[in-house]
Amino acid sequence: MMKQQILCVVGARPNFMKIAPVMAALQHSETLTPFLVHTGQHYDTAMKHAFFDQLGIPEPDIDLGVGSGSHAVQTADIMSRFETVLDDEKPALVLVVGDVNSTIACALVATKKEIPVVHVESGLRSYDRKMPEEINRVLTDQISDLLFTTERDAESNLLREGIDAVRIHFVGNVMIDTLQAQLEKKISAAETFRNVAANVVFQPGDYGLLTLHRPSNVDDPSVLKSLLAVLAEISEQLPLVFPVHPRTRAKIQEAGLAGFFDPQRVLVLPPQSYLEMLGLMSEARMVLTDSGGIQEETTSLGVPCITLRENTERPITVDQGTNTIVGTDPVRIRTVFDEIMLNGGKAGRVPELWDGKAAQRIVAVLEDWLAATIPSQPGA
Repeated sequence: MMKQQILCVVGARPNFMKIAPVMAALQHSETLTPFLVHTGQHYDTAMKHAFFDQLGIPEPDIDLGVGSGSHAVQTADIMSRFETVLDDEKPALVLVVGDVNSTIACALVATKKEIPVVHVESGLRSYDRKMPEEINRVLTDQISDLLFTTERDAESNLLREGIDAVRIHFVGNVMIDTLQAQLEKKISAAETFRNVAANVVFQPGDYGLLTLHRPSNVDDPSVLKSLLAVLAEISEQLPLVFPVHPRTRAKIQEAGLAGFFDPQRVLVLPPQSYLEMLGLMSEARMVLTDSGGIQEETTSLGVPCITLRENTERPITVDQGTNTIVGTDPVRIRTVFDEIMLNGGKAGRVPELWDGKAAQRIVAVLEDWLAATIPSQPGA
């Protein structure tokens, strides 16, 4: 039986952890063959190679090399270059993951060319339309033929938006597939500290991990300064490790806030690869973040998480996991921080189907769907 080609799209760092288990599962399929396109939305070449190597992602069959730009420019550039790939490859399906610009751009081109679209991580909603990712999620879900969800509330969101239930499949969380597969390979926090800061003594289990990158937190100098101030206060009680996103670093410099932290209390690092971050996260006393993916990873790891946002598209991490939403109010941040320091924070539990087998379930659905669908199409 001739295999059907499924074209998988990866675009930015959050996609890498989601596509890795899908690509691995597809390699074992008897009816599907993967073709990987990297749009180049994540344009740090060294970091891209580090993630691909550590996660065992094969080199892309095509790299579109899009690079940076405004949302409109980047999305348009991806669409233009991706159309040529579809014309050449004529895949049976296009699979996109997450909520970055590459996700909506490639899904839209495929839909216009009448190629079925598969969306992995569907139905997540923050209900904050100021977040570009929210727009990408909603639009991608509306034009997808198969929608794979990580939690049951996501299906409820999709049904409310008019998505036919037969298109929705609850399969679990591919991010957790990657975390479980890589946990034993993590690079310990102690090793990371030795490699980057021999003169700073931080102990595993006795530091907080900090990440910041959301425009709502870093673009407004007054918001950024307020956050850095309360984080500096926190660091006097608990040392912080802060891998700084390039855009965040630029915004800190633009706001004249470089050197704001005491280097003996806050270890400022360049962006870390997956295994380094996994080690830092799993061995932290708590994590302070505005990242969606980290909210899920800390819940799986059982590490208390303080989310520096007003909302989350991953409410299961609050309802069942270790996550607490605090926004940017310094008083609220300090209150939750003090509670965790006092009693250890939420115990939480691992949500349903976050068992490391989501990608296998995805591939099984794809195989069955294609077997039932493709023969009935004209000319098949």
